[in-house]
Amino acid sequence: MFWKGKIVLLTGASSGIGEALALEIAARGATVGLLARRAKMLQNISVKIERNGGTARTFAADITDANAVSEAAQNLRNEFGAIDVLIANAGIGGNDKETRNLEADAVTKIINTNLIGAVNSIAAVLPQMLERESGQIVAISSLAGFRGLPKSAAYCASKAGMTAYFESVRLDVQSRGVAVTIIQPGFIKTPLTAGREAEMPFLMELDDAIPLFLNAIERRKKFAAFPWQLATLVRAAQIFPARLYDKIAGRARFRE
Repeated sequence: MFWKGKIVLLTGASSGIGEALALEIAARGATVGLLARRAKMLQNISVKIERNGGTARTFAADITDANAVSEAAQNLRNEFGAIDVLIANAGIGGNDKETRNLEADAVTKIINTNLIGAVNSIAAVLPQMLERESGQIVAISSLAGFRGLPKSAAYCASKAGMTAYFESVRLDVQSRGVAVTIIQPGFIKTPLTAGREAEMPFLMELDDAIPLFLNAIERRKKFAAFPWQLATLVRAAQIFPARLYDKIAGRARFRE
């Protein structure tokens, strides 16, 4: 019954994890505001939700446009009264030559989308949540935010920043009625991981991962990381001295 009657703003809703979450939480009774750039894909998801008896609204907007995100949130509140849950899911992987070569524009695009986009999302909903002394904001971060990985400087930096940002926000709002949940998944079969030749350790099927996302949100966990095997390895690596970590992680080929 957690989702019944809740108003949810979900960013990055047009495919992958965002689409799967949207369909599932709508099926459980939530009204879902779907925000992403691709209007046609959002409309297709909205149609699926409505056909199954759910309620959805679509907002074709770029997550890096603070005004557009704020306007979408306000429109959702105007119609339904409040936003109970924000799921900041919008993100890109940057698995391209320009980003791997650390070209400034390419790296900036990753940071702006993954980190600043999340900042824009929080800014659009948190003040009203604090006024109501009620709400939950959820970060879909990544295990890649724990330490640097080869050919992943921009992505790792964006996710490390996202995790730290949301944790800092949690410390600021923990006594004011707003919960903050940070979810750090590993490799999941989505368009973000498609096309890679290298084996990705403990790669999860999307259908297996979605219940873990939902469980973390419903239990209002502060942190959730999965799959547990990879999460355990990544956490252990935090205490490795740099020389040992460089030797082990330097052989990783996840981006190939």
